[in-house]
Amino acid sequence: MKGDYQDLVDEISALLGAPATLENRDFRLIAFGAHDSDDDLAMDPVRTRSILTRQSTAAVRAWFEGFGIARATGPVRIPAAPDAGVFRGRICLPVRSRGIVQGYVWLLDQEPGKPGPDPAALAAAMEVAQRIGVLLAEEAKAGADLSREFQAVLTAGRGWQQDMAVAALRAALGPGGDGLHAAVCVAPWPGETPATVPGAAAVCVVPLRGGGAGEPGATSAAGPAGGLALAVLLRLRSTDALAPALTAVARLLPRAAEPAAAAAAGPGASGSRAKAASAGASTGAGSTTAAGPHRMTAGVADPVRGLAELPAAWEQAVAAARAAVAEPRFGPVAQWSQIGPYRLLASLASDPVDDPAARTLLTPAHRELARTAEVFLDCAGQAGRAAAALGIHRQTLYYRLGRVEQLTGLDLDAGEDRLLLHMALKASRLA
Repeated sequence: MKGDYQDLVDEISALLGAPATLENRDFRLIAFGAHDSDDDLAMDPVRTRSILTRQSTAAVRAWFEGFGIARATGPVRIPAAPDAGVFRGRICLPVRSRGIVQGYVWLLDQEPGKPGPDPAALAAAMEVAQRIGVLLAEEAKAGADLSREFQAVLTAGRGWQQDMAVAALRAALGPGGDGLHAAVCVAPWPGETPATVPGAAAVCVVPLRGGGAGEPGATSAAGPAGGLALAVLLRLRSTDALAPALTAVARLLPRAAEPAAAAAAGPGASGSRAKAASAGASTGAGSTTAAGPHRMTAGVADPVRGLAELPAAWEQAVAAARAAVAEPRFGPVAQWSQIGPYRLLASLASDPVDDPAARTLLTPAHRELARTAEVFLDCAGQAGRAAAALGIHRQTLYYRLGRVEQLTGLDLDAGEDRLLLHMALKASRLA
């Protein structure tokens, strides 16, 4: 429905002669209108960060909700607050359906001294906002209605149970079940199913189990044992159109900017200034915080047509999320097609690595030697490149590699020994 939302936001922008943005009730950006004004105050820090990061923090969300927007049934005017990074006032159009707030349309108010939007235009814009509310409510209801069937597919044992679960989900989706989809795993997931995920056919929360990608829902590296993962079934228009899916997934992840921005507000910042500056974020927003010490990541499987391959696609999504933890260069949103050797390692490393050759090297006492060996092997055994990457002298590298051979009993001049050690080092990252 992304295109529908964008068309409706553009309609509101045209009615009121001002760029509009649409956020769901979790304050995640769904669509925004074009902005071509030369007014420097229009793109203040709050609005800029909202568009760039597509979400904001709970502090900024609380700041705007303090004006009663969650209860309002008509336009709400919010004054400028320069100390909080809000250089221009806002007009909030609550997006409701059957009395329940589904999201918010935000517009910049007119410059001081200039007349605001015509009341008739505001009334027309509210009618468009109601149409948006119907779409958001239908999308949320569809995802909620299918969560049980979707979860059953991801948690059922192999064989007839899984086949029956897939058939039930296909029947619930109707004709859309034969379309193109991508499975997504977000882990660790700290709470309930989000109210809406744009473009999702179904959403559910799945318990994480220790083990490998061969078990539906299984992962240990993407989150703590016994934790949760958010599973999303995204609708796609084509196999080449993954960008909207990746954007939707990225909006589910927390932002690391909150602590730094809060510090930038200064020790004397308090009240509205500290709250809004802590995010530097949106027209109003809240972000999800990763639970515990584990970094929240997401994995996206290869697109599948129909649902027969959905269980395998979920395994791919879990493996990609695990790879994003093991190798930050893949993340925070990792695609199965782009995680290289981890596609194989994720299916093999169902348990923590305990190969007798690598066992001693992988203990905490030899962490630096293990890193040296991994970098050396990543550099295809080229000593000069490895020494430069590690920032050490080549003789130091040779000494460390000699110690690695002593600890492992492997010959780093032998191809199979190199392969074994490289696989063990990479697989250990997944666990």
